[in-house]
Amino acid sequence: MTTIWLTRHAETAIPTVFHGAESDVGLSELGRRQAEAAAAWFAPLAPSAVVSSAMTRAKDTAAPIAAACGVPHLIEPALHERRVGVLSGTAFSSEGGPWPDTINRWVAGETSFTTPGAESFDQLRARLVPAFRRVAERFAGGRVVVVAHGVVCKVLLLSLLPGYGPAAWLRLGRVANLSVSDLRQTGEGWEAVWLLEVPPTVAALTAGLPTEAGEKSQG
Repeated sequence: MTTIWLTRHAETAIPTVFHGAESDVGLSELGRRQAEAAAAWFAPLAPSAVVSSAMTRAKDTAAPIAAACGVPHLIEPALHERRVGVLSGTAFSSEGGPWPDTINRWVAGETSFTTPGAESFDQLRARLVPAFRRVAERFAGGRVVVVAHGVVCKVLLLSLLPGYGPAAWLRLGRVANLSVSDLRQTGEGWEAVWLLEVPPTVAALTAGLPTEAGEKSQG
């Protein structure tokens, strides 16, 4: 059975603004410690490989995991963060504005909606699901850590798991830094053993409190 641990990257160096595909920001000092803590947690699980997007924040999270597990770190470029267009570099708001409005419209079924220069839910799904399947096919029967981005993880989970879909965006919950979803391939698709759990070694660094303040607007 193929197992994929779908994981969000660690905290970025500037966690309070939108970092879409247009921003190749690296990790904060806390983010680097989170990545090392995640590496220690993943090592006993003995993955076959670690795959990440080509963005710095994903690569810098994935590299310590691959090193601790003694496995290759490979790149799947199509797993990059959502293109956010004119929102890139602007401050998050969970009380209103373009991103909460976008989520509400996706939940209501307007999955083709987007703001100028940004990707819609439909465009994300069309890019991400084939990329995920390429990884699964390459490591069929293996155990793979996939390090991607918050919106990427959420769109994949809503697109791949039975009983979900865009309308379940808020129900699925927040994608915290280094949250992990354990996905297993079945004869009919994918099932989740657990969803969006932060490894205890990572949670301990902030006493279990979430980081990446802007991500609150996704939950």
